[in-house]
Amino acid sequence: MCGIVGYSGPRQAVPLLLEGLKRLEYRGYDSAGVAVLDKGRIERRRASGKLANLEALLQESPIRGTTALGHTRWATHGKPSEENAHPHADCGKSLVVIHNGIIENYLEIKEKLAAAGHVFESETDTETAAHLIEEKLKTLRGPNGALPPHLTEPLLFEAVRQALAEVRGAYALAVLWDKAPGVLIAAKTSSPLIIGLGKGENFLGSDVPAFLEHTREAVFLEDGEMAVLKSGGCTYFNLAGKRVSKSPVHIPWDRRTAEKGGFRHFMMKEIHEQPEACEDTLRGRLLPLHDGVLERECGMKAQVLKDLRRIHVVACGTALNAGLIAKYWIEDLAGVSVLAEPASEFRYRGAVVEPGDLVLAISQSGETADTLAAAKLAREKGAKILSVCNSVGSALTRASDFNLYTHCGPEFGVASTKAFLGQLSALAAFAVHCAAARGTIDAFRGRELIDELVKLPALVRRALKTDARALEIAKRYYKKEHFLFIGRGLNYPVAMEAALKLKEISYIHAEGYAAGELKHGPIALLDRDMPVVAVATRAKTAEKMLSNIEEARARGAQIIAVATEGDAAPRAAETLLVPAAPEFLAPAVNIVPLQLLAYHIADLRGCDVDQPRNLAKSVTVE
Repeated sequence: MCGIVGYSGPRQAVPLLLEGLKRLEYRGYDSAGVAVLDKGRIERRRASGKLANLEALLQESPIRGTTALGHTRWATHGKPSEENAHPHADCGKSLVVIHNGIIENYLEIKEKLAAAGHVFESETDTETAAHLIEEKLKTLRGPNGALPPHLTEPLLFEAVRQALAEVRGAYALAVLWDKAPGVLIAAKTSSPLIIGLGKGENFLGSDVPAFLEHTREAVFLEDGEMAVLKSGGCTYFNLAGKRVSKSPVHIPWDRRTAEKGGFRHFMMKEIHEQPEACEDTLRGRLLPLHDGVLERECGMKAQVLKDLRRIHVVACGTALNAGLIAKYWIEDLAGVSVLAEPASEFRYRGAVVEPGDLVLAISQSGETADTLAAAKLAREKGAKILSVCNSVGSALTRASDFNLYTHCGPEFGVASTKAFLGQLSALAAFAVHCAAARGTIDAFRGRELIDELVKLPALVRRALKTDARALEIAKRYYKKEHFLFIGRGLNYPVAMEAALKLKEISYIHAEGYAAGELKHGPIALLDRDMPVVAVATRAKTAEKMLSNIEEARARGAQIIAVATEGDAAPRAAETLLVPAAPEFLAPAVNIVPLQLLAYHIADLRGCDVDQPRNLAKSVTVE
């Protein structure tokens, strides 16, 4: 959510900022801007809409300088506009701030600053930070405003530190002041901020791709930490002003992972990368079942699994749907009760969490605000936290007791696809190891499940062959404005995930329901204008599912069925055939044609598939 890029070094900054912001476009945004310090003066350029608008403005009115900040904004306070775009300045236009997150007490701060004579130009909460730092600088400089050059850096640092002491909320924040050339001050709490360490130059980013082209050495700031970034190096502090030591992490990704590889959109590329995502996530995690695989992978000893009282799954969106599938797996295989719910509800409802409980916190980015807060709350109550995450070094992984990483590589499409398959692969492996540790499956059944998991990448590859058929169906249905998705058992969360994909990228109203619930309300919606997508593959509830399909057909609904190759197909207007898979693995196979269907419908409707309106890749605010 929003993108931050900063640079201090010998090169002209604007091309580097624009390059970095383009690599953060997947996070979602509605305006963009840059601020550059050159010859003692800060110049800003801001534009609403896409980065192309900012680029055009910079071509018309270029700016030069080697210390700079850039930002893409996703609106939270105030409409998308040039005035509300970052960077925001103080009254004297001598200091600028960029910020991700929300300053919760900004109205209180703004009222005090306005009473002191500050004039505001935007509707944003961020602008209050610029004026608050300006006010602190005035106090620190004293009545005559004298400013010895060698004190500008420590003065700016102290002003930012004191300002942040008055701020409540989530922020990743960076500051540039015209009196401190070559210096950027950065700070974070509950929003990601990363330093990229180069040779004679240093970078700032809200995510690694912002600077990956130039360095793979990264330092992840923790909550309540600040950084002073200059071309010659970076120093780190806590909010009390005490120096802290930080070590860089080497990022193994290469640039090719960020390219579309000949596909029209990142989303389609990532759908086709799913077999590799499954394979990479499962590799080395399957055998032997009774010899410490989980301990080796994430530090979790078998005794933790044996002693489990209960498991809580906390997640949001697609990750929650993966967690709901894991609930079926873990309860069925390991015999332990699993509660799964949105992290945004868990953290406020007074959930009963006790020592002996395990929280499965699932997040692609590891920066999802609600999931992170829920995990921290559960840990305070004595539970152990196991994160399932794709981002090494992210806030969630640092707040967890155990980390089971998915190995999907960067996912740039806002609507998650390969991360979902990676999460399912990791959770399936966890479920099998949990069952083995607890003695609820014998060695034969354990080996049988492992053999099934080994075949998953190949099954997903075969499911991708439904692409042409999905396009055919999309051409007949893309003008519809409502869809209903139904499934039973493990296919119920699949129906919810398929509905989520369609609504995310095509803006069509879609709902996912347990098929048995049709007659308890949703059946009233059915008529010939309501397509019903039925996930009706081979399963122990298959006969019940066929009855639900007939209920929908009797009301005139057009049925689009996902069915198993070789089985008698349900009576449907359209059918998507997937390879026969064990029921245990069916969700990972069945979702693939539905991802493809959603993609083609959105593309035919002319939607921005990779960057849907109002959405962001990493949701770091409530």
